[in-house]
Amino acid sequence: MLVFLEHHGGELLKGSLGVLAKAASLGEVHAVVLGSGVAGLADEAGRFGAAKVYVVDDPALEAPLPQPRVDALAQIVREHGVENVLFAQSVLASDVAAALAARLEAGLNWQLTDLVVEGGELVGKQPALGDSVIVDVGWVGSPRLALFRSGAFDPVETGGQAAVEPVTVSFEDFSLAARMVEQLQEEATGPSIEEAEIIVAGGRGLGGPESFTVIEELAAALGGAVAATRAVVDAGWYPYSTQVGQTGKTVSPKLYIACGISGAIQHKVGMQSSGVIVAINKDPNAPIFEFSDLGVVGDLHSVVPKLTELVRARRAG
Repeated sequence: MLVFLEHHGGELLKGSLGVLAKAASLGEVHAVVLGSGVAGLADEAGRFGAAKVYVVDDPALEAPLPQPRVDALAQIVREHGVENVLFAQSVLASDVAAALAARLEAGLNWQLTDLVVEGGELVGKQPALGDSVIVDVGWVGSPRLALFRSGAFDPVETGGQAAVEPVTVSFEDFSLAARMVEQLQEEATGPSIEEAEIIVAGGRGLGGPESFTVIEELAAALGGAVAATRAVVDAGWYPYSTQVGQTGKTVSPKLYIACGISGAIQHKVGMQSSGVIVAINKDPNAPIFEFSDLGVVGDLHSVVPKLTELVRARRAG
């Protein structure tokens, strides 16, 4: 079993480490780190369950482009007889997984939320019908490729140490035809919604974009991130990068505070795996109360600022 470890800014991503920890719970797992100047990341992979880490350190992998990574992964899979390749969902990982499946003529199951061994076979758990049911999915041959939803697993340190194996790969000419001209990153403060342990989300109940100030203040007081519903981002009230839901991002923070969100199924599927869900809504019949752990019926414009004051007072004390 091999886990693709994605990294950014010299750090392995939380989602990749979560998949690695899950794979380690099922048996011996190896990992692969691809990039330029990435040899130092191998030790961290060992702490999260990797018995061996293949490191491909090559200038051709400096830019986060998928095709050179497909070349590297395909070579490792073929040379080492890898039967299972696991990915944590991201834009880059999705591109790599799909292209690798085509290259190896392998089966790829995506949007998985769990992986188990039943009767000696790997079985993936995949939400279906708008996340109203969970179905079992499998593979008809190997290698088996699996892409897991963002936030499906939490990283769990095992304290182990991995054997590191440097690998030299050759690249196809067409894989080097594209080059990255420029890479820009949105400037933001605080954690991203994919990484945050606390999320404060706003919906149409806020009444307008100016009201997101109260959401931002509560999130800042809690040390969390701000999220939004599709209706909000479609209206231009908040950036699309913060959208949670069926057509947005899937998150699983320890605490999710939904403010002015009705709780439509499209939003529910993106945040229902949160540890604790708190809903603040003036409509006592809002669907979100049906799956919340704690519900506050009231005007969010009164409740949220008061809650922010209490959090600040508690932290100051």
